[in-house]
Amino acid sequence: QLRVVESGGGLVQPGGSLRLSCAASGFPIDYYSIGWFRQGPGKEREGVSCISPSDGSTYYYVDSVKGRFTISRDNAKNTVYLQMNSLKPEDTAIYYCVAGWGGCSDQPSRFPSWGQGTQVTVSS
Repeated sequence: QLRVVESGGGLVQPGGSLRLSCAASGFPIDYYSIGWFRQGPGKEREGVSCISPSDGSTYYYVDSVKGRFTISRDNAKNTVYLQMNSLKPEDTAIYYCVAGWGGCSDQPSRFPSWGQGTQVTVSS
């Protein structure tokens, strides 16, 4: 059974940084596509980033996070990270880690395994 657990959310001031972690259990993390989705208040859920199995190609689906967010993977720790820098109030959302077979995608239906989510709040 694929299981992922997020951590690392919190309250941060605009311009600050956070690193989210996604710890996987029950499977080697480099065998699956691992992604991050988010859902802000009153907004639809959107795909943020994804890292593919094998070659570890990375994808960023939200233009506003490109250059600020970085997804990475530590196979030894079976963990994927989302480093978020220069945070903005519009980044406020619940962030979900997801896992699935096949290639990366920004479609939620492509990922059968979801974590419980971690709250990120960017506010002064």
